[in-house]
Amino acid sequence: MSIRTALWKVGKQPQQLVESVLESEQLLEEMIVSSPKLLSDEWLLIGRQESTGFGGRIDLLAIAPDGALVLIEIKRNRTPREVVAQALDYAAWVQTLTSDDIAGIYNRFAPGKSLANEFKNYFGHELEEDTINDNHQIVIVAGSLDESSERIINYLSDRDIAINVLCFQVFSIDGEQLISRAWLRDPLLAQVTVTPIGEAEPWNGEYYHSFGDSATRSWSDAVKYGFICGGGGAWYSRTIKQLNPGDRIWANVPGSGYVGVGIVTGHMQAASDFKVNTPEGERNILEVAKNGNYHAAYTNDPERSEYFVPVNWIKTFPLNQAVQEIGLFGNQNTVCKPTTPKWRTTIDRLKERFQVSNK
Repeated sequence: MSIRTALWKVGKQPQQLVESVLESEQLLEEMIVSSPKLLSDEWLLIGRQESTGFGGRIDLLAIAPDGALVLIEIKRNRTPREVVAQALDYAAWVQTLTSDDIAGIYNRFAPGKSLANEFKNYFGHELEEDTINDNHQIVIVAGSLDESSERIINYLSDRDIAINVLCFQVFSIDGEQLISRAWLRDPLLAQVTVTPIGEAEPWNGEYYHSFGDSATRSWSDAVKYGFICGGGGAWYSRTIKQLNPGDRIWANVPGSGYVGVGIVTGHMQAASDFKVNTPEGERNILEVAKNGNYHAAYTNDPERSEYFVPVNWIKTFPLNQAVQEIGLFGNQNTVCKPTTPKWRTTIDRLKERFQVSNK
């Protein structure tokens, strides 16, 4: 089923907008570069028309909050087979990029700027060299999605190739043009299923959680009231939906180390709905957890609200006793299901340090 959008001007007699076309796909690329949020609020553009070294140039390259790269190819009237084949060819090059290569690409895209500094300013946390380009996605930008393209994309996606399509449509009204966008697959759900580059193995059933202890959220609150959380943007909260009662999760505070292991006891809830037990009875989390602001200003914004999951902690450590060793797994996703061998070895080591048994 092809992706199509129809728009109407609101009024007593709604007026359907006429679909039109941009003067060129080059204009679309220029628009994306000047306003990257046309693509996503959650990606930072880092490269444009970068040579792959074997006769091709990628249209655009972006980086996600977890350091994953996003290869963006604009269809430019090519056939589905041509654009998908080229994107896959370019992806084979992207997976070879080192942190130095990526920094060089950004220097050519934004001369005089530091990728590490821009990443921190944009996403609010450090870019970890150990996890940069651990995985990548392919995004094909097109004016429409034909049935052949959809079959190819769905076939690859079903086989864990991280590929998606973003369709832009242009409409005319009163001598001006409007543009809309629609994804074939939810890009944030696609993020959850991205497979790390390199060796992988079956998931061991244990979840990883990145707890960003800061002025926004407090690990001491999480221990006291029994929760994990994430928010400030859909990218940071959507992955929490994976968790179900009975799941075991290991909490890591970036920059400090692993601080807790516990069992999930409920499903994800928005801050406005999440209640905890106190000596005075059941209270809303924002009324009692005072060591962080938990994006309280956005409680009415589903995209930016903080979201919570109740956890029965098996064992916790304060931040100054966090388990931090060379070689332990780390990731910027709020919650993930790692399939790298490093996760298995990390869990084996953590079970010793936390003195907990197998699940």
